[in-house]
Amino acid sequence: MTLSLEKFATDNGVKYFMISFTDLFGGQRAKLVPAQAIAEMQEDGAGFAGFATYLDMTPAFPDMLAVPDPSSVIQLPWKPEVAWVAGNCVMDGKLVNQAPRNVLINQVEKAKAAGLRVKTGIEAEFFLLTQDGSELSDEYDTAAKPCYDQQAVMRRYDVIAEICDYMLKLGWGPYQNDHEDANGQFEMNFEFDDVLKTADKHSFFKFMTKSIAEKHGMRATFMPKPVEGLTGNGCHAHISVWDKSGKVNAFADNKNELGLSDKGYNFLGGIMKHATAMAAITNPTVNSYKRINAPRTTSGATWAPNTVTWTGNNRTHMVRVPGPGRFELRLPDGATNPYLLQAVIIAAGIHGLEINADPGKRYDIDMYAEGYKVKGAPKLPLNLLDALRIFDKDKALKESLGVEFSNAFLKLKHEEWTSFCSHFSSWEKENTLDI
Repeated sequence: MTLSLEKFATDNGVKYFMISFTDLFGGQRAKLVPAQAIAEMQEDGAGFAGFATYLDMTPAFPDMLAVPDPSSVIQLPWKPEVAWVAGNCVMDGKLVNQAPRNVLINQVEKAKAAGLRVKTGIEAEFFLLTQDGSELSDEYDTAAKPCYDQQAVMRRYDVIAEICDYMLKLGWGPYQNDHEDANGQFEMNFEFDDVLKTADKHSFFKFMTKSIAEKHGMRATFMPKPVEGLTGNGCHAHISVWDKSGKVNAFADNKNELGLSDKGYNFLGGIMKHATAMAAITNPTVNSYKRINAPRTTSGATWAPNTVTWTGNNRTHMVRVPGPGRFELRLPDGATNPYLLQAVIIAAGIHGLEINADPGKRYDIDMYAEGYKVKGAPKLPLNLLDALRIFDKDKALKESLGVEFSNAFLKLKHEEWTSFCSHFSSWEKENTLDI
């Protein structure tokens, strides 16, 4: 039975709903709707001009309606009179195929048709900066090895604890919070779930973290590489695939190497096969490639891959298999779109199942110290343009994600690259003025 948002408002003292959708660049867009109008909005959706966001539309397009999915509703713990609800974009009575949440829903249906449910957990790292974003918010956070710094995490206790308290209240099952490998960087972990629920939580987590940071006079950023010389913001994804009931791990096999079944290796094979093309989505900004192709950071390691390799429980590779029936994709960064991240994981993995993809040789070496010993493994793209070109050539991945989405994404991202190339930087003058 579908939840009535009008009743939800009455039962929970909600005055306003934020009907939200995420555009192709990961921007969260919303309309603030009074509870008295939510019944009509639940039926028809809130109206938007798609061209005014990062979607491939023109001002001549009809209204785009974000129809709220009541199963996603979350009452804002820090402002209980407001509730957030994810919307599915519709135009002229049809789903907008380029809208990221719709792209993911389509992939979930493909997995369902194969009798599978994909579940993921994400590790969304972020920095706490001053409000203008110019420097770290904690002037004393200067340790050379700041990861798990006890004093530093307690100096930001008010922010971290407030966010964690809210996740506990929401029933997300948060289980650990820590100061990460860069000065000013933090990570907060919550339990894994079905991919659509994880994507909604990921989207809301970014909104909540930014909001609470602002409340405390700070700025939270998920930017892949916000501070030169420091470890960047990753968004590692832990992936497992279950039967249609969601109760039996379909890819767990304790008799097989590392506890992965043959089909599990095929799914992993799809990830490995499409990894360089996936980077356009998992690492979608110009800045992303300052993280995955970074020189050694002040802490001693970037904790980011630059080569398509996999391993057991070893964090220096793009994929690690830390335990039976699951693996961790360490490629994505903080700029990845919460919905497109999950969609591309399913698309690549399902294609791997269809073609019985082999993940290739397992490497157990330290890739940071001995990566030169690996011969023939693909390198990740050097920049956004390379990533877009590789994605454009990957016909199978583009078709799986949807031609309309893929064309729109490529078009807008190429425009972004062109904008970047037209920007004049201080580096150019410093290095070229006297040529």
